[in-house]
Amino acid sequence: MTRILFVTDVHGSEYVFRKFLNAIPIYKADVGILLGDLAGKLLVPIVRNPDNTYVSTFFGGTYKFKEKELDDVKKRISIAGYYPIIVTKEELDEIERNPELKDRLFVENIKARLRSWIKLAEERLKGKNVKIFISAGNDDPLEIEEVLNESDFVINVGMKKVWVDEHHEMITLPYSNPTPWNTPREVPEEKLEEMIEDLVKKIENMENAIFNFHVPPYDSGLDLAPKLSKDLTPSVSEMIPVGSVAVRKAIEKYQPMMGLHGHIHESKGFCNIGRTICFNPGSEYGEGILKGVLVDIERGKVKGYSFVSG
Repeated sequence: MTRILFVTDVHGSEYVFRKFLNAIPIYKADVGILLGDLAGKLLVPIVRNPDNTYVSTFFGGTYKFKEKELDDVKKRISIAGYYPIIVTKEELDEIERNPELKDRLFVENIKARLRSWIKLAEERLKGKNVKIFISAGNDDPLEIEEVLNESDFVINVGMKKVWVDEHHEMITLPYSNPTPWNTPREVPEEKLEEMIEDLVKKIENMENAIFNFHVPPYDSGLDLAPKLSKDLTPSVSEMIPVGSVAVRKAIEKYQPMMGLHGHIHESKGFCNIGRTICFNPGSEYGEGILKGVLVDIERGKVKGYSFVSG
């Protein structure tokens, strides 16, 4: 029996990542899988004034505080998945005038936090007889691959096949079908299908295989999101399927043992597509809540599962 803890869409949240690491020994998981989106959403400037006070705008308010409160403010910002940066007023003006500088600072902060996460995982879990697999998602810039490939313990599985245990293979797809936000790793359905076919060629025994695909299959119940208006305002009453047709087609065609998915935070649940059971644990990263699914597998069968949060 192998127990997997599957988590996705942490979006830069320090709390959620640390809870993921803590949950692995608590739930006696043999394998931890973190499937994108790893990056947070934005930089939060903290402006240092000449009198050594600070001012910052976040969570809908503007706050002025002293040096002794700085670490606490940075922590609050990081919990939500954002990246606090300390700047002078002149430095902030330059960042606002220079989009390339802003983009570079954003990527640097994403990489720095991700590097600190991987170091923490090594410190806490290396030598504990567990495997940690990680992959980007559609929101993650391509530049983070450099960081994901630095560890020999936390394994970057994006666009690869790995053995979860001696019986079960897993292929991982970090990309999604197109979204309204033009994210770094989204491609047309036709291209997504080509990527999946290239990955599938690596599988030796499909009956025991896991499809670790960031985007869920279309119209599966795991891909329901609020319908957007023309100005991208989400509906409060109408949900529509936004998953991938190519992913659904591949699952129907190949019938792997299991599908692991994320991407759509609101659609926690499971479904069966033929013999394949698919999961989406959902995400509440903004509240610092870990949401995951524990799955017990044995020789090509899902023996049990439970959704966890906290």
